[in-house]
This record gives sequence, structure tokens and C-alpha cells, in this order.
Amino acid sequence: MTYAFCYHFQLEDPLIQLKEDYKWIDVFDFHWRLGIDGLSLGSILLTGFITTLATLAAWPITRNSRLFYFLMLAMYSGQIGLFSSRDLLLFFIMWELELIPVYLLLSMWGGRRLYSATKFILYTAGGSIFSLIGVLGMGLYGSNEPGLDLERLINQSYPATLEILLYFGFLIAYAVKLLIIPLHTWLPDTHGEAHYSTCMLLAGILLKMGAYGLIRINMELLPHAHYLFSPWLVIIGAIQIIYAASTSLGQRNFKKRIAYSSVSHMGFIIIGIGSITNIGLNGAILQILSHGFIGATLFFLAGTASDRMRLVYLKELGGISIPMPKNFTMFSRFSMASLALPGMSGFVTELVVFFGLITSPKFLLMPKTLITFVMAIGMILTPIYLLSMLRQMFYGYKLFNVPNANFVDSGPRELFILICIFLPVIGIGIYPDFVLSLSVDRVEALLSNYYPK
Repeated sequence: MTYAFCYHFQLEDPLIQLKEDYKWIDVFDFHWRLGIDGLSLGSILLTGFITTLATLAAWPITRNSRLFYFLMLAMYSGQIGLFSSRDLLLFFIMWELELIPVYLLLSMWGGRRLYSATKFILYTAGGSIFSLIGVLGMGLYGSNEPGLDLERLINQSYPATLEILLYFGFLIAYAVKLLIIPLHTWLPDTHGEAHYSTCMLLAGILLKMGAYGLIRINMELLPHAHYLFSPWLVIIGAIQIIYAASTSLGQRNFKKRIAYSSVSHMGFIIIGIGSITNIGLNGAILQILSHGFIGATLFFLAGTASDRMRLVYLKELGGISIPMPKNFTMFSRFSMASLALPGMSGFVTELVVFFGLITSPKFLLMPKTLITFVMAIGMILTPIYLLSMLRQMFYGYKLFNVPNANFVDSGPRELFILICIFLPVIGIGIYPDFVLSLSVDRVEALLSNYYPK
């Protein structure tokens, strides 16, 4: 994948590259169509990177380990297929295919396995019903023969009412993985119970599929409806930032506190998509990558720490920095990245989304000022709940004198995983233009439907 990117992908070309097109179902003229552009390239590279490190993180698993790794690779196949799909039916099949290994990973390894897995599958399968209706509606409209080629659907126009209904159907499906309130409640339970290598895949990649679907399907194929819905997306994103940050502050389980932090940060992606500007949409894509790195690592750190301590409630913790200094150091660094410390990727992405909203010609000055103020409050709440979590976990003397043989610090394998992710977090924070160059031309071409020259 990295080889193909380095030697065969042209950054300055906004068109689809590395295409595959094979006849699939002759009766309905369905094709196996794959291709990559600037919108999907970053997500594909992120998927490969996080999946590789999550596989290494799953090293301690000994029960049914072969099945565990098989399910991880099956999940990886579905995600790569979704990000590179150029056919709407294939997009939907990959969206559904990825759910099966996730359900099995949740139901076979973890804490309250069956409850969290069932809740996840009910939410996602329920949303997929609306997505399937949208796929069939787009494929069957305006043509004697069904066709779901994205290249054809980009030029397809719909009656206003039908376009709004299609948009709303897809939005419900993607809202489950975008964690749009109130469809977010599956995440804290899932992250609180799943194995930390599975959590890395959920936080690092799975949540980003909803954002990618919103850009690729809703924004690209249904521009008129997106233009109408964009103010509501911005409002929902702002509410999500404040609500999730406030709720995170009240969580006593530190895994669930980090889970609600993910819900809050996804609000910035929604606002960037709703801003309908070059800066805002590029900021949303940058936040997809940034939170993919940071969120996956925070859950990895939380999982390794809880496995050693056998504790997850903050009131029972304290003083862990003394027996586990390496874990404390890396936990602090990635918490700083999550709270948007300058020099790290979280700061750059949120700043770019801010500028995207402020410069949007879609919104008047007063609404932009109000939304920006709400976003700023969310950014203030983020260090409050993250730093208070660090204080309760790592400072004090509560656990320092407790004899426990499992109180060992992060080993070489874990440090390797953490350093591998920390490098791109710092790299994006110092020089974000390298990542922005992947998508900037494609974003400009996409937004030409909204602001024709």
C-alpha cells in the first residue's frame, strides 16, 4: 500500500487513480469498481498503519488467537474495500461486511461481551436499513437499468424532496459511527468492555468510516441537500462537542471518559464538513487522521494500564506514575495531543476547522460567532477532564504501597507501538501541509459543485 502511494499515486491529480473495474453481476450490470483519490488515500494509509500496530498490540491474546487475527484482517479488508469503493452497492456491502468481524471481536473477547456486542450490532444494523433504502433509491431512479457507478451518480440530479429523503437516510446510517447524539451511546459501553487492540481499531478507523461516508456520499452525490442541511450539521457538531465533553467530566470509569472524549472530538469533523469551505473540509479530513492516531493510542494505553491494575474506576486509582513511569509519560503526551497542545496534531486540526467555519460564506457573522464560542468552550472543557483523569490516575500515593506483581511498566513492544504513533502526531503538528497536500486538490474539485467559478 505504501509502495503504491509512493510510486504510482500522483498527488497533483484530483481524479480517481489506481482503478480496477471488473464485471460482477451481469444481470444487473453491477461492477467491482475500486479507485483511490485524495479523499480516500489518507484513510487507507491510516487503516493499514493502525491495523498493523493493533495486530502487534494483540500479542498477549492466547485464547483463540488465530481466529482473533483472522477477524482483525477481515475487518481490515472491509475497511480498505469501503475507502476504495467506486460503486455504491460495493460501498454498502463493504460497510456491512466490516460489521461481522467487529461483532465477533466484541462478543468473544472482552468484559460484558454479549451486551456491548449486541448493542453495537443493533445500532449499526438499524442505521444500515436506511442506507440500503438510499442505495436502492439512487440506483433505480431515472434509469431503465439500475446503475450504481459513483462516476455516473455524481452527475445525477434528483427532485428536491427525493434528494432530501436520500440525504437523511444516509445521514442516519453514518450518524451511528459519527457518534451524532443520541446515536452515540453504543460507544462507551463497547470501549469499556472490548479488548484494547479492538478498541484501537474502533477508535482509529471504525468511527472515521461514518465521516468518510458523509463526505463521499452525502456531500459529493447530494450537494443540494447537503447545502440545506449544513447549518444543522454545524449546530449538531457544536452541541456534540459541549455535551460529550461535559458528560466525560462526570465519568468515573477512565475508559468511558476517553470514549466520551472521542464523541466530543468527532464534533469538529461534523463542523468541518458542514462549513462547506476548502479550509473546513480539509480540517475535517485532517481531524479524521489526527484523531485516528490519538484516539487509538489513548485506548491502547488505557487498556494496558487496566490490564495491569485490574481497576478502571478513578476513585480507586492513584500514584501509578511511580511504578509505571513510561506508561505515565506516554499517557501524558497523548493526552496533551488530544487537548490540542500547540505542536501536536490536535491543535492544528481544530485550528483549521475554526478557520474553515469563520471563513464560510454560507453563514452570517452572528451564527459563526456563536458556534465558535461554543467550540471554544468545548476546547476549554477538554483539558479539564483529561488533566483531572491524569491527576487521579497517576498522582498521589493510593496504590504505590499495594503489593501487586502485575505492576510492571510498558515493555519494548508497547513502547514501539507508542513511538510509531507519536511520530506522525508530532509530524502533523509541526508540518501539516504534507498531509493536507493529499486532499487539497480533490477537496477543491468537490466544492466546485457548491461554489462554481
